[in-house]
Amino acid sequence: MPSTAIRRTSYDPTARTLSVWFVPSGNRYDYEGVSPQTYAAFKRAASKGRFFNAHIRDKYEYRLVDRAS
Repeated sequence: MPSTAIRRTSYDPTARTLSVWFVPSGNRYDYEGVSPQTYAAFKRAASKGRFFNAHIRDKYEYRLVDRAS
């Protein structure tokens, strides 16, 4: 998943939680209530950062889970 903004992602379909690790901070945020369809579209997106900004950021509740040292 090459992206200049997003290092990696993972998704828990049972909890509907999307975890996103950001570049360059390395911080991990969890986004709650993300549908499997939204995650699938995110994975297919040519630009992960643009998709994230348009369809995830400010649309779902989130929390900082892990601050990189």
